[in-house]
Amino acid sequence: MPTDIDPAIIRGLSSSCNIDPSTAEISKHGGSGFASTYRINTADTSIFVKTSSSRGAATMFEGEHASLSAIHNSVPSLAPKSFAWGELEQADGGYFLATEFLDMSGRSAGSTSQGGSGLSLATKLAQLHNTPIPEEFQDKGFGFPVSTCCGDTIQDNSWKPSWATFFAENRLRHILKSGEKNNGKDAALRQVVEDVCEKVVPRLLRNGHLGGSSGIQPRVVHGDLWSGNKGRGSFAGRKDTATEEIVFDPSAAYSHHEFDHGIMNMFGGFGTSFWKEYFQHCPKTEPAEEYEDRVRLYEAYHHLNHYSIFGGSYKSGAVNLLKPLLKKYG
Repeated sequence: MPTDIDPAIIRGLSSSCNIDPSTAEISKHGGSGFASTYRINTADTSIFVKTSSSRGAATMFEGEHASLSAIHNSVPSLAPKSFAWGELEQADGGYFLATEFLDMSGRSAGSTSQGGSGLSLATKLAQLHNTPIPEEFQDKGFGFPVSTCCGDTIQDNSWKPSWATFFAENRLRHILKSGEKNNGKDAALRQVVEDVCEKVVPRLLRNGHLGGSSGIQPRVVHGDLWSGNKGRGSFAGRKDTATEEIVFDPSAAYSHHEFDHGIMNMFGGFGTSFWKEYFQHCPKTEPAEEYEDRVRLYEAYHHLNHYSIFGGSYKSGAVNLLKPLLKKYG
């Protein structure tokens, strides 16, 4: 066994993907401000590994492992499989995450029409948003088994019985508290967010209204699907592989699927043809005429999250989205 691969990583991979430790070689690969990144090559496959001793690494890696697993289990061609995460054993300490290696070089043998799924990102995301969540969680409501991180923010994914309650409590009020902790209290911002939670969220997202009489069912969302978290690559080690449109670095939860549309709208990168194809497979939730307002509401969460992390003009971005909703629905 190579001495420069932490024994905890070897154990995790041996139990999850049956690698032969005697053929494993590790090398630095890429870079990250939060983690050190590596590629492990074996006789049969390649594996991507992140390690970090930074504060919050355990929560981040556990959340990413669970998020990738939830997405991969629903649509295997959409995201890499996560093999293992855990605490390192070597002297420096810290934690690791090990996943399938994504070859983003464009040198894979084929395209989406030659091997692979042959599906576009729009179709695969629609499949994700149409797939029922695992049976073991269907009676829990909205939430996720573990906390996840959206950027540096640890998200509260504790279960709530309704989407309106989850979005108001676990997303808007939670991120407001995070922003106050990082940037100081802001009475005006707090009033806007509280008013939205009390007036707009019940109006747009309440049971019996969103989704009509049948309501909505929780679905896996990526949670941080901006243009920087998607790309084209192939899954090293899969027998039937080709260049695919894929996503990575998720922050999943079992949510209203349109929650993903908020950050997708915030930074762009998803054109008219994407949305036309997506909605053919996954139509807008009823009432469809309120779709744009729901997306603005969901997008505001990400402005508040960016304000919490970076400060600055993201606060005004959130307020400029929320105040018109208050005027219209409050």
